[in-house]
Amino acid sequence: MRTFRFDRAERPIPAYDSIGLVATRIAAGDGRVRLTCLTVEAGGVIGTHQAPSSQMFLVTAGAGWVAGADGVRAAVHAGDGVVWDEGEVHTSGTDGGLTALVIEGAPLTLFDPAA
Repeated sequence: MRTFRFDRAERPIPAYDSIGLVATRIAAGDGRVRLTCLTVEAGGVIGTHQAPSSQMFLVTAGAGWVAGADGVRAAVHAGDGVVWDEGEVHTSGTDGGLTALVIEGAPLTLFDPAA
């Protein structure tokens, strides 16, 4: 067994004119699968960009918003997830701060909620 912290805030990310975004790489699998912890400070934004691969954005703490190419914002809170397909334009941000785990790489199949 190995234990570790995944909220280490290792690397500020200025790409895409992002503001207040810090990433910690957690793990990578065979092929293109990667897991990253993103921390977005209060008032921060992950700038508009195309998803370089399929991305799953899982909000673990805080709240914020996400938007697609049309710019229409949808609220997200801890426990919410968003999936963007490869090439899909998107952005996200927060007024009060949020933390999200991001799984990128091979497309993932979502399971329907249990009835």
